Amino acid sequence: MKMGERRLTTKERQAFIHCAEKILASETVQKMKQYPQHGSTNALCHMVSVAWKAYSLAVHLEERWGIRFDRESIIRGALLHDLFLYDWHDPNNGHKLHGFSHPYTALENAEKLFFLNQRERNIIKRHMFPFTPIPPKYRESLLVSYADKVCSTNETLHRKKLCGACHVCPLRRDRRLGAGEGAY
Repeated sequence: MKMGERRLTTKERQAFIHCAEKILASETVQKMKQYPQHGSTNALCHMVSVAWKAYSLAVHLEERWGIRFDRESIIRGALLHDLFLYDWHDPNNGHKLHGFSHPYTALENAEKLFFLNQRERNIIKRHMFPFTPIPPKYRESLLVSYADKVCSTNETLHRKKLCGACHVCPLRRDRRLGAGEGAY
């Protein structure tokens, strides 16, 4: 937890879990556990970390500055932002331009599984800004893009075995989310 942030209330955590469990119940989303992401973190834990970080920041910014966010879109978009379903570290998998192309692959995969609103689509498609040149259209997209950079950096530098949100991660506390063995 950073200076100025507070722990989420039980009600706020339950709202996150209620929204997240709908996405995390998908077998396809659960497959992301098998793909490494940054450091020792798998792709599913990375997506949960990003969702948790962005959601926590949205709650904080709403409380502190009165900036309103579509929290459900933040959670859903962040949980699907890297749904590319391959190991991008493998040089023989045909995904040499992963950094540029995976947002579109993730969006295509997510749309096969879920109905997405415009904010959720934009979150997934624009989360690599500024690496990809077109900026996010919504504040929710910008917040998830920022959370992605924070989590990715933390995972890469610290090479944690647990996801970046391990101390607060709902996957640890609520087995309904289907983390199961192998998520950590």
